[in-house]
Amino acid sequence: MTPGRWRKSTRSNASGGDCVEVRLSGPVEVRDSKAPALGGLAVDRGEFAALLRSVDRSG
Repeated sequence: MTPGRWRKSTRSNASGGDCVEVRLSGPVEVRDSKAPALGGLAVDRGEFAALLRSVDRSG
């Protein structure tokens, strides 16, 4: 991922394009792709990595 640029999963089109977007710029930021004007939620990189590990195990 490129720092400072919002990205979403390539799999998001399967769900109609609605998803969570991610930006790496210091802390990880996440936002709702349907409402980008509302801004993002900053998350510590370690916490975000733990979330991804948890999701990966549950899927």
